[in-house]
Amino acid sequence: MKIDLTETTASKVNKALVQGRRAIGTPAVGMVLTLVIVTDEENAYDALKAANDASREHPSRTLVVIKRVSRSPRDRAKARLDAEVRVGSDAGTGETVVLRLYGEVLHHAQSVVLPLLLPDAPVVVWWPVNAPLDPAKDPLGALAQRRVTDSYAAEQPIHELTARAATYTPGDTDLSWSRITPWRSMLAAALDQVPAKIAGVEVEGEEFNPSVELLAMWLAERLGVPVRRTISAGPGLTAVRLDTDHGPIVLDRADGSLATLSMQGQPDRAVALKRRETSELLAEELRRLDPDDTYAAALAYGVDRLGEPGTASAPAAETEEKPVASEAQQEAAAKKAPAAKKAPAKRAASK
Repeated sequence: MKIDLTETTASKVNKALVQGRRAIGTPAVGMVLTLVIVTDEENAYDALKAANDASREHPSRTLVVIKRVSRSPRDRAKARLDAEVRVGSDAGTGETVVLRLYGEVLHHAQSVVLPLLLPDAPVVVWWPVNAPLDPAKDPLGALAQRRVTDSYAAEQPIHELTARAATYTPGDTDLSWSRITPWRSMLAAALDQVPAKIAGVEVEGEEFNPSVELLAMWLAERLGVPVRRTISAGPGLTAVRLDTDHGPIVLDRADGSLATLSMQGQPDRAVALKRRETSELLAEELRRLDPDDTYAAALAYGVDRLGEPGTASAPAAETEEKPVASEAQQEAAAKKAPAAKKAPAKRAASK
């Protein structure tokens, strides 16, 4: 059932929700949380479909906030709210309210959303695209216990990870982190079977994929060994190689679906590592509403410490400043090589 409301208010939207539940014969509210989706018109359909699929596991009230930019100055100065209320089969196993904001109300989305939150239920805010620099300080993010972003949808995904680390607040998470949950589980299980000392790690995946960087940072932070990041054609993560004193442990997924786990002295095993849909990733994040300390630790490790793609990263303790040459040494070097002033620039360029 769908109810369209034009130039409405939050109070009228609440009345429409009650009316819709009574019309389909389900007046009781059995939802466990409120999911607020902040997106644009282009990505609203895909985000709402993923939320409806995830609601089969987590019945929730879904509020879709779409900020519409008006063309003329007169329309931008006029506040307007249009809403579409969906209940029953049109809203998965919960309720859905699509809110389109125009004019001045764009800057006060929290005042529209706040009256529509389920009482005494946790709130999760998800930005499928265009997440704010600091989700916890965003007016909508401040209402939530959990804030979900997706750095893979950013224009510069790797820089997005650096921004997420700088503004991290307990309760923040990212779908790029959820994408590597099966990889982390499989690697942890493999290391439990072979109590070996690890000397180094290589993580292989497509370029500009934040999930690859997060897996490398997680391994570097947990194992305390150098991690080498190499580039492949994808899709996504393609391989992880652990160098141990008992031989290499390799988890290789070349086709994005089926992986092979190879360990010294054991037969190769096929492992299902299918790339998951957004609805599955969102459902995983909705299972826990407490801060993810493991994600926070991996994020705090920092992308810069992994080094450039294809090179090994060194622990911070081993990074030391080179001694500066004395004036006498510099004068002697200048006499031997007249073009010595250009040499450092050439050496830097070669690096």
